[in-house]
Amino acid sequence: MTDLDIAHSVKPRPIIDIGRQLGIQPEDLIQYGPYKAKVSLGLLDRLNNKPKGRYVLVTAINPTPLGEGKTTTSIGLAMGLTRLGHRAAVTLRQPSLGPVFGIKGGGTGGGRAQVLPMEEINLHLTGDAHAVTASHNLLSAFLDNHLFHGNDLALDPSTVMWPRALGISDRALRELRLGGEMGNRLSRFVITEASEIMAILALATGHQDLQSRLGRILVGLKQSSAPFVAQELGCVGSMAVLLRDALLPNLVQTLEGTPAFVHTGPFGNIAHGNCSVVSDAIALRCADIVVTEAGFGSDLGAEKFFNIKCRVSGFTPDAAVVVATLRALKLHGGGGVAKAGAPLPIGLTGPNQEALSKGFANLEQHIANAKAHGIPVVVAVNAFKDDSRAELDWVRNRSMEVGAAEAAVSTHWADGGAGAEELAAAVVKACHQPAQFAHLYELSWPIRKKIETIATKMYGAGGVAFEPEAERQMEMAETLGFGRLPVCMAKTPLSLSHDPALKGRPAGFTVSIKELRILAGAGFVTAVCSGMQLMPGLPKRPAGERITLNPASGEIVGLS
Repeated sequence: MTDLDIAHSVKPRPIIDIGRQLGIQPEDLIQYGPYKAKVSLGLLDRLNNKPKGRYVLVTAINPTPLGEGKTTTSIGLAMGLTRLGHRAAVTLRQPSLGPVFGIKGGGTGGGRAQVLPMEEINLHLTGDAHAVTASHNLLSAFLDNHLFHGNDLALDPSTVMWPRALGISDRALRELRLGGEMGNRLSRFVITEASEIMAILALATGHQDLQSRLGRILVGLKQSSAPFVAQELGCVGSMAVLLRDALLPNLVQTLEGTPAFVHTGPFGNIAHGNCSVVSDAIALRCADIVVTEAGFGSDLGAEKFFNIKCRVSGFTPDAAVVVATLRALKLHGGGGVAKAGAPLPIGLTGPNQEALSKGFANLEQHIANAKAHGIPVVVAVNAFKDDSRAELDWVRNRSMEVGAAEAAVSTHWADGGAGAEELAAAVVKACHQPAQFAHLYELSWPIRKKIETIATKMYGAGGVAFEPEAERQMEMAETLGFGRLPVCMAKTPLSLSHDPALKGRPAGFTVSIKELRILAGAGFVTAVCSGMQLMPGLPKRPAGERITLNPASGEIVGLS
């Protein structure tokens, strides 16, 4: 059965019943049909003094291009915790249309570890991503309109930093020239999930904070070299109006009826890679244990969770789960090459203890990355059907030897929550161990030192090289007063380094930074590594070629 077939085989429960599991009353839900709803932020105000539940972050090793099941592990873990009698919830990012119609496919999990309704979540859900695109491009339109009508505020057009946004991968829009009435300047599109508006939506703590952050967006510089911010263009109120409903978290459910919040979708490699602060805030006050997922490996989404999101929310995690698979470990040990859309070589799928042993160093770094933030680590060995039990047990035992507090083999993809009960028990045990959460760096440090600390401590780099443009932008950020912001690294997820070809646990390499973006509204600066693009392209055979409607029934087919 396909993932879509499995999703269709389950009758979802009414979303009102799912809300009641968390103590959320019908009047706090804005229903979008019978199986999905938005949750009123008024609920958060009423629950503000309620004790918070345990907070568990799910991250991973550096994956193959196929992914290693971090989303399925998050969903399976939440279902496993429910089966053990805990009031659990999972908080996830919303899938992006770029990967859905590109190469990666949907983001609702797979097998027996999915969230429902699968098609709606993977496509438009409640329209939040479209609201982000509209709000982003409204600011773009107001900016160019201001320049067209005389530029009374003396913006220097050559310093404009604000791009346009689109929710579909399109490499042709990575660079464009605005001409005619708009003057003659270079511009670009970013994918919606890389938009600063998406980052703001994910980090905003309420409507007032949302509007304040929108107003602080740095559009460019004035001719006097002073910052020119969005508030000066007079459209921030309209931008906030477009995002009013998008700020409310979306409540859905897993295949087994465990509550799931799916809200906001910043990418883990080019954005901060975590779901919304408000969804976590509500979940933590309604559930005993909240499982949340950060994009890609601990070098990306988890590091940003610890040092950006946790700073904004004030919430601290009780434990981290690092997902690993035999195939990814063997990839990092030289067992073969994995390509999306192509069968995996036998060196990755068959017994290969030599490659597994060599590749384990990658997992060791990710365990160390989470432990560097002062919390216990549980390794989840995500098992596939033909995996060797001896190799699975070897990874589990070796993980404990190198510092994991707990480790468990999980079969949630095939067995749902029942296959994650061992993992769930390990996570509960880890949550009761002493933790002393700490950030990796101080905000008072210079931007350069923050970047170097992330690169050397999280990646194992020997140093960092800044291209001249990045040097200029870093100096400008410090001069304009943005030096105390945290750093969001944009780099490949396929390696601990900035080079996707460097597998395993490389050391002594130099990370090259080509660009520094100031996202003053979101509240961080983005350091873009060489080779990174903020607008992805489509593969030779996009997934969108397989997706269509059944002409007889109108049902969606081919979605994965």
